[in-house]
Amino acid sequence: MRLVLVFFLIFTGCATSAQTGKVVAVKDGDTIEMMMGKKAVRIRLFGVDSPEKGQPFGEKARQYTADLCYGKVVRLQQKNKDQYGRIVGEIFLPDGSSLNARLIAAGFAWQYTEFSKDPEWAKAQEKAKLEKKGLWADKYPIAPWTWRKQHRRSAR
Repeated sequence: MRLVLVFFLIFTGCATSAQTGKVVAVKDGDTIEMMMGKKAVRIRLFGVDSPEKGQPFGEKARQYTADLCYGKVVRLQQKNKDQYGRIVGEIFLPDGSSLNARLIAAGFAWQYTEFSKDPEWAKAQEKAKLEKKGLWADKYPIAPWTWRKQHRRSAR
């Protein structure tokens, strides 16, 4: 009976995909590339949004992500794909901790509540705000989604 359930979950797509691979690039705070087989694949971190390149704390967020995962073998728990075809998922570091959650706790990403309602991530974000960690040290932090909109308008 268990075997039937496992096959059912796999073939109906209810089981989430987990893979391991070495991180070979860190594009920004919430986007990495990892080796999957012989190919480097771009991964967008699920449920978090880090400051963009050129935005205050953007480089610090990228560096924090790189310090935690670059050159390491990590585990990807794939959630879905985004509109650009990137895999979206949660990354687990060699110590078993979630890279996504650690970014929020360190103040280098907002919880992207449009996609994640995780109450633990919300608590971590509130704690980071109270302790003025990372981007929360800025008097007026601007959410990346707001920053992107402002810069799209000014580019036109």
